[in-house]
This record gives sequence, C-alpha cells and structure tokens, in this order.
Amino acid sequence: MAVIQKVAIFGVRPTIKQTPLLTSLPASGNFGTPITAALQRAGFTVTIISRTESKATFPSDIPVIKTTYTLENLTSALAGQDAAVCVVGPNGIGAQVTMIDAAEAAGVKRFILDDFGWGDNPKSFPEFDAIHAQRRAGWDHAKAKADSNPSFTYTGISTGNPIDWALKRFPPMGFDVARCSAIIYDSGTERFTGTTLEGIGLSVVGVLQHPDETANRFVKAQSIITCQNELLEAFQSVTGKQWEVQRASTRTLMENGKRKFQERVSGWILDLVVAQLFDEGQSRCLLARSREESDADLLGIAEETPEQVAAKALA
Repeated sequence: MAVIQKVAIFGVRPTIKQTPLLTSLPASGNFGTPITAALQRAGFTVTIISRTESKATFPSDIPVIKTTYTLENLTSALAGQDAAVCVVGPNGIGAQVTMIDAAEAAGVKRFILDDFGWGDNPKSFPEFDAIHAQRRAGWDHAKAKADSNPSFTYTGISTGNPIDWALKRFPPMGFDVARCSAIIYDSGTERFTGTTLEGIGLSVVGVLQHPDETANRFVKAQSIITCQNELLEAFQSVTGKQWEVQRASTRTLMENGKRKFQERVSGWILDLVVAQLFDEGQSRCLLARSREESDADLLGIAEETPEQVAAKALA
C-alpha cells in the first residue's frame, strides 16, 4: 500500500470533556484531541471535518472543513485524503455508513472505524445488544466495501478501558481521585485491559504507519492489564495517602443496572459497564490475556505501570 500522509478526522472536540456514558463502550468522541495531537507529532497532515452547525473552535494550524454529512458533500470533503479516522460520539454513529461510502468514493485508502472500545465483545451483557448493533452496522459496511474494492481498506481499533480518562471522570468505576476514596468490587482481583489517552493516539499512528499489517481487521491496543487492587496500591503510592476504601458487590450493581434497564431509568449503562468490568472470574473485559496477544508492540504503544496510570488520572 502507498504511504499514508494526509489524514481526515471526524469527531474532534476542542477540549476533552466529560460526556454522559451513552454506550457500553467509551465515549469515543472525546478521543479526537489526543489522536489529532499524536498524528501531528508523527508528521501526518491532519484535516478536521466538522458539521456545518458545529460551534466548536479548533487550533489555527489545523485546516477545518465544515459541511453537511451527505454523501456528496463528504465525498468532496475527503478528496485528496489518504485516510479517514472516525471518532464521533454516540450521537454520530449513525452517520458512519455515509462516511464510509464517501471515503470509498473519494479514493481514501484506509478508514479507521469508530470503535476505541471493546470491539465485538461476546461476553458483553445482552442489554447492550441494540447499541452494539448500531456500531456493528458501520463495521460490517466497511468490510463489505473492502471485500468488493481492494483499493479501500479499513481498521478497527479496540482499546479496552480508556483507563486514565475513565478513572478520572467516573468515580463509580472505583476511584474518586478528588476525595482519595475507592470502591473495591468483590475481591478487587478481576483483571481487565486498559489503554491510556496517549496510547489511543499512538494506536492510530501505528495503524497508519503499518497499513499492510493492519488492513481489514480489528487490532487490539493495550497500555496495561491490571485490576482494582493494583490500582488502589498505585494511587496510594502516588498520593502518599491511605485512601478510604468501601467494599461493594458486582452482583448488586448488575441487578440494579438490569432493573433500571427494564424500568427505563437512567443510570443503567454506567452500572452495567462497571459490573461488566469487574465481574469476578468472568474475564468480560480482557481484550488480550497478555501483551503478546495484543497488537501493542506493532502499534508502538508503551507498556505502562499502575503507578504511571494513576499519575495520569491524578494529573
């Protein structure tokens, strides 16, 4: 495949904001900023594509194309681009099929799909099926396009828990960094996969720098495999304080989330996301059981310690 240099990004926000957790996956719309920064540092030429009605402002050194998300207009906006990266938030997922059609029509060589979460996780709770189906529609569409057109390729990037971002913004995930307190679910030993914001940015760079090895598949990004007990020890070490610790049950959290889902009460998503993450003995949120099973080395993502992750969450 020819060298990729020019990259268009959908879904960049001017700052990383806290977003309601609307899916069982991370709110990928928040990851456009670190991805853009990583691409610029790596020497790629970046263009941001934004909706016409968007009021967002962006750095003056990055070209911005504002357009309506029709096939014709997106095809025009993507003209001359080598790759496109979709990091829209949950409300924009429905437009991904049109983005893929436009990318193929414009001659884009690589489309990076909006995952940045758990990919097609077979151990996910059934309450998330409708959300996953909406995301999978874009993934399946990209595969069909690649199967019929060898000049068009795609990659999905599964990152697992966006760990430093999530720990800072969602105290129910176990750690309240402002109050130096923790909720440890079950025994605190359930291991899960995480990727920091820096690693998420590097994963996109790695895909575009290794287009042949990453073509037409999902890659597994990873900064760390850890558990709550390791993170608690790290937070206490980094802060030099003994944290206040409460104990809780994932079974109770799961039951509350499922009840809220049935009653159509808000809050069910976060309950079930956390229950899924720490459900003891189930390995629901392990993308890979070791670094060797992931694509971290190929993508150039450094392995991080719990102390490094804790320091980033506290920053």
